[in-house]
Amino acid sequence: MQTVAIVGVGLIGGSFGLALRQAGFAGRIIGVSSEKTIQAALTAGAIDSSAPLEEAAEQADLIYLSQTISGILATIPRLEHCVRPGALVTDAGSTKTAIVNTAKTFLLRCTFLGGHPLAGKERRGVEAADPELFRNRTYALTPLQEPDLNAPHVLEFMEWLRRLGARTLVTSPDDHDRQVALTSHLPQLLSTALASYLGEKEATPQIWGPALVDSTRLAMSSFEIWHDILVTNQHWIESALTAYISELEGVRERIGTLAMQSFFERAAETARRFRETA
Repeated sequence: MQTVAIVGVGLIGGSFGLALRQAGFAGRIIGVSSEKTIQAALTAGAIDSSAPLEEAAEQADLIYLSQTISGILATIPRLEHCVRPGALVTDAGSTKTAIVNTAKTFLLRCTFLGGHPLAGKERRGVEAADPELFRNRTYALTPLQEPDLNAPHVLEFMEWLRRLGARTLVTSPDDHDRQVALTSHLPQLLSTALASYLGEKEATPQIWGPALVDSTRLAMSSFEIWHDILVTNQHWIESALTAYISELEGVRERIGTLAMQSFFERAAETARRFRETA
């Protein structure tokens, strides 16, 4: 792997470029993004140069798509006529089924490997890029087919992920989307719903502490990002919400009873496990 093209040099794309450099990558890193973002990425050292999408794709051994989900879906069909036959195209989208299906339809001359680094920050943009962003974080991989994982360029990419400190996890696109609906999308909607509910009251509650701040942190997330997630993973998100509403109904029925003790104990054990493996 001598040349990498990062399409969308924001927080994730910029962090990927910085992390590659820190891990010892000595090849070229080309950025494809807006002029303002390119200048910031050059200043940060996340890329070496910039080029239009088609020009970058013609040169790249690895094309890393780190745009919004809608941006990735729009970019994939444009790559088929200009990507090198031996290249690897991968993405960092938060949902996988729609992206993998699009790649299966339009990318026939090269290998595509779906990906999702479960890492991020509250701040967006390349200015917040961090070479340590992927360290000790799960990096989900959703290949089109299992044999793709044995291709030399895929194995090389996975080795670079290891050097970045990421923990790779191979799964199917549908199973990925089912799981993140529970572990990522549901928490986001719960936080947003709580903040929205409190905001609709006549006055914001004046008696509150860190619990409310922690519970509403995700509510500050950008709808620009979440619109694409909600649209492309609607089925599993609706399923998660239905199950959670049923759980809340059960909580309401048990309030004031001794059954709440086991409910609290079970929840505390789950919360401890999450923190031990984070």
